[in-house]
Amino acid sequence: MKFTQHNPEEEISINLTPLIDVVFLLLIFFMVSTTFDTTSQLKIKLPEASQKKIRKDNNKLDIVIDAKGRFFLNSREITSQKSDALKAAIQRAITGPDQSVVIQSDAASPVQSLVTAMDVVGRLGLTKVSIATTRPIE
Repeated sequence: MKFTQHNPEEEISINLTPLIDVVFLLLIFFMVSTTFDTTSQLKIKLPEASQKKIRKDNNKLDIVIDAKGRFFLNSREITSQKSDALKAAIQRAITGPDQSVVIQSDAASPVQSLVTAMDVVGRLGLTKVSIATTRPIE
């Protein structure tokens, strides 16, 4: 009997390079397609609009800011556009700590004028503040 010698078998191995490429592409795909949660750190309660009628408050202060940034308090112009003049005029018109204030600002008015009015009202401790807007034409 003649025995044949077997050739040493080739070592069986799995080539990992294509597997790593596929896993890497999947990782990139999921990283690109994932939306990240971008919530704000500030917790605020947004105002809601409603159709119901609100009662007319005769004891309110109307602050109107025109397109040039001039202040009007209850239809009377305030001589200066500085915050001190506005503060003095509002202090004279306040009747109580729960006074309601409505700020109406022209769309073309400087933003600084609106910020000044809101700052003065806040420094005076008035908490019932609303900003008047108009409905868009539909």
